[in-house]
Amino acid sequence: MVDIATRVYNHKWKIDPIVRSLIDTDFYKLLMCQSVFRNKPQTDVVFSLINRSNHIPLAKLIDEGELREQLDHIRSLSLSRGESTWLRGNMFYGKRQMFRSDFMEWFENLRLPPYHLERKGDQYELTFEGKWHEVMLWEIPALAVLMELRSRAVLNNMRRFELQVLYARAMTRVWEKIDQLRSIDGLGIADFGTRRRHSFLWQDWCVQAMIEGLGPAFTGTSNCLIAMRREVEAIGTNAHELPMVYSALAESDTELAQAPYDVLSDWHEEHDGNLRIILPDTYGTQGFLDNAPDWLAGWTGIRVDSGDPATGAEIAINWWKSRGEDPLQKRVIFSDGLDVDKIHELHSQFAHRTKVSFGWGTLLTNDFRGLVPQDALAPFSLVCKAVSANGRPTVKLSDNPEKAMGPKDEIERYKRVFGVGAQQSIEVIV
Repeated sequence: MVDIATRVYNHKWKIDPIVRSLIDTDFYKLLMCQSVFRNKPQTDVVFSLINRSNHIPLAKLIDEGELREQLDHIRSLSLSRGESTWLRGNMFYGKRQMFRSDFMEWFENLRLPPYHLERKGDQYELTFEGKWHEVMLWEIPALAVLMELRSRAVLNNMRRFELQVLYARAMTRVWEKIDQLRSIDGLGIADFGTRRRHSFLWQDWCVQAMIEGLGPAFTGTSNCLIAMRREVEAIGTNAHELPMVYSALAESDTELAQAPYDVLSDWHEEHDGNLRIILPDTYGTQGFLDNAPDWLAGWTGIRVDSGDPATGAEIAINWWKSRGEDPLQKRVIFSDGLDVDKIHELHSQFAHRTKVSFGWGTLLTNDFRGLVPQDALAPFSLVCKAVSANGRPTVKLSDNPEKAMGPKDEIERYKRVFGVGAQQSIEVIV
């Protein structure tokens, strides 16, 4: 077991780079990357860092030279032989050879494309531009770098015993949460905490704690590198970026309305079983399901990732019933801003009505709230999103308008096309 506090105190850059591998990323990024590689290889995109918590002055906290050093290090990374063997030969979701040979040959030779970094006041403007299947792989490592550099900026001012006590308290907090989760009969929970983790070493520790503390109730981690090292399942399906980019490429309102279903049609051709999980909230869950083709009702489940989670689950259950499906045979995956109390509440409310799973993110891998003065290690909401495709802006509406993004006129157009009415605002914590 790594002594994290001592490792932080005796920090050596070459021992602990923030991102250690191209597979130190979320599993769904690789699944989506293969889909994009196959279906949209000529699409040009721009990804951009967006700090929703603009009260956190990242450019004041993080040295630009250190940030560039970490980003340049990521550009030097390539797949190791062992990583390639794991991706080519491991069984994922019950399927061998999940990743096709042509994709793997490309991935084995990949170096991430250049980045653009500029300071704008107290924030950084960080963008990535190029072919979609290359640029998309910057998202998770870019977020991990910014989050961990912010953590290091606080930790650098702490002495040896302060660090020991800090991590002892944080470990106790995580273990107490795990202990509370043990009482949930039939729990299924995975680590979804890569993108806004405190650090790689801390995420790895949290996963080991979940393995020991929850046993079979812990279903795996979204982080491919940790999944490989700890010999647990790599978990993930697809994300909002697919419908956002497909929609930006639409030539008309009619094509725009169809675009989110085109995404899942392409996915349907490639995957089955537990990889057929619908993420319906990009342009409003209710409207998406009301207009969904009948074949989507046969998919395995739905991930609830914005808005009120109970409302999202009720919408899913009612939709399955309306399409002649048995909700007890379907899966609802909750993945937005979860912590122990909410996990207990949602499991109690829905476990007898559908199959319930949880993807536990930031408040597993970055809950240092209240542990340092001025709450300087509290998690915050940082994202890296596709903001344009082939020169056209992308839009995300979400079930929570606080998570909406895109030009105002395009947001209004998308609301009209997708029939999105009044929405309830919910504070975005992480």
